Amino acid sequence: MLKHPIPLALGAILLWASLATLGAMTRTLPPFFVVGVSLCAGSLLSIHRIRDWKVPLSTLLAGIYGLFGYHFLLFFAFRHAPTLEANLLNYLWPLLIVLLTPRFRPGSRLSRRHILGGALGFIGAGLIVTGGQLALSQQYLSGYLLAMSAAAVWSTFSLLLGRLPAFSGSAMGGFCLASGLLSLLCHALLEPAATPSAAQWATLALLGLGPMGGAFFLWERALRLGDPRQIGSLSYATPLLSTLLLTASGQGELNSLAAVAILLILGGALLGTLPERPRAQPQAR
Repeated sequence: MLKHPIPLALGAILLWASLATLGAMTRTLPPFFVVGVSLCAGSLLSIHRIRDWKVPLSTLLAGIYGLFGYHFLLFFAFRHAPTLEANLLNYLWPLLIVLLTPRFRPGSRLSRRHILGGALGFIGAGLIVTGGQLALSQQYLSGYLLAMSAAAVWSTFSLLLGRLPAFSGSAMGGFCLASGLLSLLCHALLEPAATPSAAQWATLALLGLGPMGGAFFLWERALRLGDPRQIGSLSYATPLLSTLLLTASGQGELNSLAAVAILLILGGALLGTLPERPRAQPQAR
């Protein structure tokens, strides 16, 4: 398996970029059903190593906190606020990863370059997600808070991955299964029954192999091996790549605003991932 964090993180980001394109094919299905089935399908990626799913309860709860907690808060945010605004606030998570790294990784420090790179990435993601049209309203405050809470959950979960006791990456399959079953319980309690077509079942399987399954295995490995400040800066490529895939599939289009967003995201990613200059050592007299 790859041992370099940046290719692993880029692999997860590429898979997440396909979420909007694949999700468009299941938009007639209840969201908790889609998440539940996809996560359960994703768990099958490590079913051959099911013994590795046995982890301490605290580690399992951390996995459920990240995978189920994030999606639960995000979908309720979409119910209580317009999708564009909620999705923008959700994309605070890469910036939060950058800003919170010193709290979770002793010895890490933030430079102005990290902060500027994260800020540029967030502005670029905002332009991509909203198309430059943003209208925050107090009546949707609860939805905005839910979206920001989702961002906080995913960023803290990502940083926790480097603090948890050592566990096999295959245990992500157990996290996916537990979170998928909880999502299906939410579907049973909160949503109408789903009747997917054969094509939608195939799409749900693809979601589990990719953005709702395989990506989590890559992400866990990347965060354990790499610098969260660099990975957080790279993550703003997700909405950009998602838009490019939608355009390629005929479900979206690029404009001059998107071009500006691309420059901001690429510039922010470059700033955030450049290697740090070693500190000058004081010369002995």
